[in-house]
Amino acid sequence: MNPEQLLEINGVELCVQTFGDPTDPAILLIHGASASMLWWEDALCGRLADGGRFVIRFDNRDTGRSTHWPAGEPAYAFSDMVADAVGVLDALGVETAHVVGRSMAGGTALALAVDHPARVDTVTFVTTTTGELEMGQVAFPPPPDYDDVQQVVDHVVAAVAAYAGGSPHFDPEAARALAERDVARGKSAASTMLNHYLIDFDAPRNGSFRDVAVPTLVVHGEIDPAFPLSHGEALRDAVPGARLLVLPATGHDVPPPVWDLFVPALLEHTS
Repeated sequence: MNPEQLLEINGVELCVQTFGDPTDPAILLIHGASASMLWWEDALCGRLADGGRFVIRFDNRDTGRSTHWPAGEPAYAFSDMVADAVGVLDALGVETAHVVGRSMAGGTALALAVDHPARVDTVTFVTTTTGELEMGQVAFPPPPDYDDVQQVVDHVVAAVAAYAGGSPHFDPEAARALAERDVARGKSAASTMLNHYLIDFDAPRNGSFRDVAVPTLVVHGEIDPAFPLSHGEALRDAVPGARLLVLPATGHDVPPPVWDLFVPALLEHTS
């Protein structure tokens, strides 16, 4: 694990962290709505780096240590978040990367693949959707008092539990430890929780899933309550030549008990 860096990218400050040797093939991990880079766990990034990959993770706008906007007033669009991902590669001197987009960031990965194809070696869509099927039902907790740190932590843990969909892999103690670390590190819980859902989704601009021309892996939880498995199957079918890895007894996450499946599959896909 290398130290976190605060980098000026596209007129904002983004917090970036890398793992491993920069001469190894790069994997760019991009998380979804309201999630900082910490939800790509340290140990997971370490395992990928041990497999001979230069792992890059970063805090999206309005998460973690990156630039935040006032809650309810994000002055940017989804295309800016896509440009941030390209800017991270530029700042680190990485010409091309294996892009992994999770949940909402599946859209970021798609936009990189079709709008910036020269920068993408492979793409991996994790717990995401084409947007054409109806979403599942998630028993999402009510909003907390964003000024009450304990309420915010409790809310995050409850949300992670809901997204796990009753999976036996859910570890409430690990979720709480990570939530406490995340909330303490962030700048504005309200901005993190709200702003990504208010932006204009104006990317990709030059195509759709059928236009992805790089090797593609789709990773999906068997019991994902937000995007049921049919979403992963539809995504596999939408991208020419895509492969599907189903994580057994797994919800809308990539918990440690399935890393023995996920890590070898991602290393093989990016070899």
